[in-house]
Amino acid sequence: MPQGFDVIVIGTGSAGATVAHRCRRAGWTVAVIDKRPFGGTCALRGCDPKKVLVGAAEAVDWCRRMQGRGVIADNVRLDWPALMRFKRTFTDPVPADREQSFREAGVVMYHGIARFVNPTTIRVSEETFTGRHIVIAAGARPQTLRIPGEEHLTTSEQFLALEALPRRILFVGGGYIAAEFAHVAARAGAEARIVHRGPRPLERFDPDLVAQWQRATEEAGVRLELDTTVLAVERRGDEFVIQTQRNGASQSFTADLVVHTAGRVPELDDLDLASGHVDARDRGVRVSQYLQSVSNPVVYAGGDSAANGALPLTPVAGLDGRIIAANLLKGNHETPDYSAVPTVVFSIPPLAAVGLTEASARAQGMRFAVNHQDTSDWYSSRRIGHRYSSYKVLIEEGTGRILGAHLFGPHADEVINLFALAMRFGVPATEMKRVLYAYPSNSDDVSYMV
Repeated sequence: MPQGFDVIVIGTGSAGATVAHRCRRAGWTVAVIDKRPFGGTCALRGCDPKKVLVGAAEAVDWCRRMQGRGVIADNVRLDWPALMRFKRTFTDPVPADREQSFREAGVVMYHGIARFVNPTTIRVSEETFTGRHIVIAAGARPQTLRIPGEEHLTTSEQFLALEALPRRILFVGGGYIAAEFAHVAARAGAEARIVHRGPRPLERFDPDLVAQWQRATEEAGVRLELDTTVLAVERRGDEFVIQTQRNGASQSFTADLVVHTAGRVPELDDLDLASGHVDARDRGVRVSQYLQSVSNPVVYAGGDSAANGALPLTPVAGLDGRIIAANLLKGNHETPDYSAVPTVVFSIPPLAAVGLTEASARAQGMRFAVNHQDTSDWYSSRRIGHRYSSYKVLIEEGTGRILGAHLFGPHADEVINLFALAMRFGVPATEMKRVLYAYPSNSDDVSYMV
């Protein structure tokens, strides 16, 4: 007879680990399954290792910007192999640490591919077990592009493990990953090129700030090929030839490395969801407001695995894990609040946003004022040699509510959290202006933005 558990969790990232630990603390029997090393995307092959690389690139860029401004930085450069060794001090301990935390909690662990046998039963290799509840939090993978030569593309995970950085790198797709990796690669001395099929990169972000981001990116040495579709990738000896098309005209590029940065989709292919009666779409498992499967009440899904309409961000996955655990333990009663969730492109400088864009606010018929200014000549940018920075803040007429905030410039990744806090708790722009911020600081700029 298959072993039974109160809850089976597929995935050991932010959402899955949260569910496992909370349910185990409540006395439930819990099993976790992962076909990859335990720890999830963010800690092992996403946010955390990426930010280590970005931090080093920022240090190099800072020194170079300040050349002639009191800093001598003639020989500053990135040592890529040493940087990789430093990065591994953060990632290498994660799987063992995560397993140790599960072991100490009494969570049963399985390594391997999980597949549904029926709506309540999971098989891993030759073992089969049942769950009163099953939670899918399996993360995401690069989406399939269906182009000839796709097998030659390097994934973002592989990029983060490169022992040496090739001289010519082409990124297929103009989203978060390309923007961040290209900025790192350029500061490391590589020739970086982003090929994007749309008219502008970073389509989720404010177009005015993205236009300035483009100027800063090109000045950093990154080539942007927009309205350009990749048709095929061919390997010729030690290099790759990338066939593209723009406005009906063919063009080819040559690179030493071609990186897949054209988006990610939920990693659900191995699960045999049909056998589990779990309805899923391109963006994940279809769930109710309680993150419960709409087709199989035994199943819940969170993080990248759920078609919940939220951005695929680590804090969102952690929130989903808390919501799912609460609803499992006490019945469906909590729903996630995805409003005022900030998102950041960790380029140099970073681009950040929270809330509505101008276009989305106008589409909802809202009445609002737009505070928008280029801040490249502000003290906070000039003192550290940044040539490009700006902001845009949307303030609702009558209430003073902040509907959206969009920042590009130094410490935008930190300052955006002040706007998220104000939006979450209803602090109006007038109160944000009255705060006495530490000076001089980038946070102090908020009083002029609102």
